[in-house]
Amino acid sequence: MDVHIKQVTNKRELKRFVEFNITLYKNSPYHVPALIADEIMTLSESKNPAFETGEAICFLACRDGKIVGRIAGLINRKSNTTWNQQYARFGFVDFIDDDEVVDKLFGAVEEWARSKGMTSLHGPLGFTDLDHEGMLVHGFDQMSTMATIYNHPYYPRQLERIGFVKDKDWLEFKIFVPGEIPEKHLRIGEIVMKKYGLKILKFKKRREIWPYAYKIFDTMNKAYAPLYGFTELTEKQIKYYVGMYIPMLRLDFVTIVIREEDDAVVGFGITMPNLSHALKKAGGRLLPFGFIYLLHTLYTDPEVVDFYLIGVLPEYRNKGVNALMFNDLIPIYNKLGVKYAESNPELETNNAVQAQWDDFSREHHKTRRAYIKHFK
Repeated sequence: MDVHIKQVTNKRELKRFVEFNITLYKNSPYHVPALIADEIMTLSESKNPAFETGEAICFLACRDGKIVGRIAGLINRKSNTTWNQQYARFGFVDFIDDDEVVDKLFGAVEEWARSKGMTSLHGPLGFTDLDHEGMLVHGFDQMSTMATIYNHPYYPRQLERIGFVKDKDWLEFKIFVPGEIPEKHLRIGEIVMKKYGLKILKFKKRREIWPYAYKIFDTMNKAYAPLYGFTELTEKQIKYYVGMYIPMLRLDFVTIVIREEDDAVVGFGITMPNLSHALKKAGGRLLPFGFIYLLHTLYTDPEVVDFYLIGVLPEYRNKGVNALMFNDLIPIYNKLGVKYAESNPELETNNAVQAQWDDFSREHHKTRRAYIKHFK
């Protein structure tokens, strides 16, 4: 039967839109489902402050009453102003390997984007860098992480068939934890602390980190400003993410570097135990047992950690602040028996970020891509 495209217009359909990803990948050993409630919140205009500077539309592809694909079209007006472009984004995209499904899904988003005056379509991207982004093009035999997308190998082929080309790639690495802090790092750390008046902050109680929560995101806004597609988070967006992420942090895995003279956050490293297996067990749901799997993993000694967010103020970049953070974290990882860290996506052009791994054993195991199609 022919494929029918339906716009998502109510909560019930939005839930089916989100759950299709879990259904499609139910037999995949590498896919890690996102939490359904979080995905719905991201796409809900009434809950996500990103809609103040953007808009979105969601489509389902159905055949014979069965969902066979989904896609969201997004416009980030603030990003378009920042980067002087008229781009729409696509995200939350999944489909069976069927040309008609792909043609109609992307055709619907392209038609919508054109109607909004957009000149190009790129993705997979979300509203912000904290949303899932990048289509997997290498590493299909590697388990995904909480912060990344997994997709079947036929996805890139289908996008290229309909005229999408590479825009940017992100690389991902396994960073193997050394048995001790590299001597070079120790030396640099001592010099940096004395020269710039810096101090490492650690937290034992959650209330201790709250005064620094907004400072961390302010530093992130400045540190990530030059990166592909990044848009500075608004105050409401920062409040939204602070409320979402701070309560779930494992405090000994968080390192903050401050400038002692004014208590400014110069750099931050937010790492977490890898939650991939726990999220697979949860199957996208916190209840009835999903939260138990997640809490158990958060507070059990992990073999793998995720580098979730790492940032340094531009004026302190390449001055050794990263060494300070790793000097703090490496002994903690060794004590707990951590074998390696997942870097999560790093832009292939971000040489400064990749250079920080030069003193560590590493393995490039995944690549993901932002595609683009310019309208004729």
